[in-house]
Amino acid sequence: MKLALKNIQGGVGAGLTVVVLLAAVLATRVQGAGEPLVSASGAATQPKLNPLPGMPPVPDARNLYSEVGPDRVSAVLKADPERIYVPNLRSNDVYVVDPNAMKVVDRFKVGIGPQHIVPSYDLRTLWVTNNAEGRTDGSLTPIDARTGKPGKPVAVDDPYNMYYTPDGKSAIVVAEARKRLDFRDPATMALQYSINTPGCPGINHADFSTDGRTVYFTCEFSGTVAKIDLVSRSVAGYLKLQMPSTRFKEVVAPRAEAGKVWEPGETEVCTVTKGMPQDIRSSPDGKRLYIADMMADGVHVLDTESFKQVGFIATSIGAHGLYPSRDGKSLYAANRGSHKIRGPKLGNGGVTVIDFATERVVARWAVPGGGSPDMGNVSADGKYLWLAARYDDVIYRFDTGTGAVAQVKVGTEPHGLTVWPQPGRYSLGHTGNMR
Repeated sequence: MKLALKNIQGGVGAGLTVVVLLAAVLATRVQGAGEPLVSASGAATQPKLNPLPGMPPVPDARNLYSEVGPDRVSAVLKADPERIYVPNLRSNDVYVVDPNAMKVVDRFKVGIGPQHIVPSYDLRTLWVTNNAEGRTDGSLTPIDARTGKPGKPVAVDDPYNMYYTPDGKSAIVVAEARKRLDFRDPATMALQYSINTPGCPGINHADFSTDGRTVYFTCEFSGTVAKIDLVSRSVAGYLKLQMPSTRFKEVVAPRAEAGKVWEPGETEVCTVTKGMPQDIRSSPDGKRLYIADMMADGVHVLDTESFKQVGFIATSIGAHGLYPSRDGKSLYAANRGSHKIRGPKLGNGGVTVIDFATERVVARWAVPGGGSPDMGNVSADGKYLWLAARYDDVIYRFDTGTGAVAQVKVGTEPHGLTVWPQPGRYSLGHTGNMR
């Protein structure tokens, strides 16, 4: 399918309409996101896959989120307590929150500059990535998912983020400052091999193809995406992302109020020629990639077969984190409310809900009084979206039915929190990219 570049604004509520700023989807839509392949007889068929050797079978190639629904929590997690684990970048600690009591129940010091909390491939360990930005003493702190207690840290160079190969044989430490991916033993973290990514400064977030053979990484400081071939262990190509013609104006705006429809504000001509891509997630059928860009204020849409950009969805100021709903029908986009890496407190941040099938915005959720939603994940039952408030030293719990927000005070500059336990057979990393 060819899709013209577009900016889309939308919302939910009385009188709220979806506004298409540029060209919308072409009239003829063939097998878009979430649409099954159809045989001559009219029956839905499974796409043919050549999966990465050793990876678990793909139950439904038309929906790679089929195994992360609320009824798919692994039996090995039955004794794991329900907790939200929050890495606080500036206070160098982790806060542990009981989501039912809505209060902090534990806290402990970790290494320098904790960025994300990453569930291990086998779901038994939660790793804190302490990348010690600008230093050489980075580390990974293990947390026992059964007890919630930290273990002895492992010295690892520049672990900004971490993922896992779909066959479970390697942890992929994202050495952002080194422009390098370090493949390590997932248990001992001993180095196996590395892939240099010289064309990807600021390499940080990733998602994988349905067949597990390819992983796509965003390059924050060059406005590009890197395509990595896991079989040949090489860079297969880079793609420069196209900026939209307009973006949202970052101004001091009236704070969002509870019960009122949230809008991101006025637009302006986008004079920025290079984006700052952040999180990246696949469509359910694997045909699309969605990339949040905090300079473009929206989500770039890429076609995976051609590795070309085919669209853009405007969300709000500082688009950052991306999380699929538990039913695989929606994509939640967290918007930090600022184009700046160090943004202001109580900014015009919020969450935008995108419908996978139509690639349109269907709802906007405000943070009453202002805020800075960043990274996180969805609760196991799908009822809540938990996000760190990057500039406001709290975490948010968004009700995915109503958009209502509750907050819990945590440490200084919370970043990539994870929700535990989560449904899924195995983890591909980050804050819980489950399959």
